[in-house]
Amino acid sequence: MLVYQLDLTKRGIDVVQRTERPVPKPSPGQVLVRMHAWSLNYRDLLIINGMYPVASGANQLIPVCDGAGEVVDVGNDVSRLAKGDRVVTSFFQGWIDGPNSYPAMGTALGGAIDGVLAEYSALSAEGVVKIPDDLSYEHAATLPCAGVTAWHALVESGKLRAGQRVLALGTGGVSIMGLQIAKARGATVIVTSSSDDKLARAKSIGADGLVNYKKNPDWDEEVLKLTDGAGVDHVLETGGAGTFAKSMKSLALHGQVNIIGVLTGLQNDIDLGPVLVKTARIQGIYVGSRAMLERLIQEVVSQHITPVIDRVFPFDQAIEAYKYLAGAQHFGKIAIRA
Repeated sequence: MLVYQLDLTKRGIDVVQRTERPVPKPSPGQVLVRMHAWSLNYRDLLIINGMYPVASGANQLIPVCDGAGEVVDVGNDVSRLAKGDRVVTSFFQGWIDGPNSYPAMGTALGGAIDGVLAEYSALSAEGVVKIPDDLSYEHAATLPCAGVTAWHALVESGKLRAGQRVLALGTGGVSIMGLQIAKARGATVIVTSSSDDKLARAKSIGADGLVNYKKNPDWDEEVLKLTDGAGVDHVLETGGAGTFAKSMKSLALHGQVNIIGVLTGLQNDIDLGPVLVKTARIQGIYVGSRAMLERLIQEVVSQHITPVIDRVFPFDQAIEAYKYLAGAQHFGKIAIRA
């Protein structure tokens, strides 16, 4: 079978290599999935650039955590799945429900363990979720990482309610899925971007407020103007240390800042004053459990949400998909199709 693997002794796009491997056989407790679609995340760039932890001592790794396909074989003792089931991967193979744990964190696809950018993948039967027939493989493949992250932040942790205000930084996968989830739940959403074209696209799928942070470096002041000085109840903070202070200034009393991304780095001086005065909640979000993915899929289907895919690449052009992701011109998700 054709498979992509990373040469972890290198850095950059050249890390990603095509090769052939035998089709794996499912061990007890596993299912063999013929993969039909995948999606990329910013995490995938961090990994090939040596900026994200991977399996200790490993020199090779199959990348990508997000994939969907059809079960074609099952190992012994597997009862929750059968041949022919349509499934999508769960980011953590070992985080089923409840709080996360260190052992479960060691089961993250495409990082701690091999991912799924291959024609076939042998996966834990507990680490995949059935998908309905009316959800395409491509759309399902956008959900395990970015989708669950947005869902975890806004709904599972943030308890998002109709009428609340959400600030989504940027127009990548987490922010755009967050926009769609929040609008489906009756929230008001403000989106930031350096591109007026991307802001126009965000408006076309429901964004209520738009802020170009390149034209408005003090974008937090623009957010406050759009909320009549009240601020927002939830922030999808995908920027990191460089945007955290402005996210805090944009926050309403008793609001929640969800720390998700590290585009501008991890370390910075933090003024604790606004955290105290606003009785703010600062919540780290590291994707989510299989149960969260199951609930997100129910939401996507019941609310008729169509995940936004910027571009779909054929499987034999996966390296080109990586290059497109690195160019940062996409809106929403980048998918790969078999």
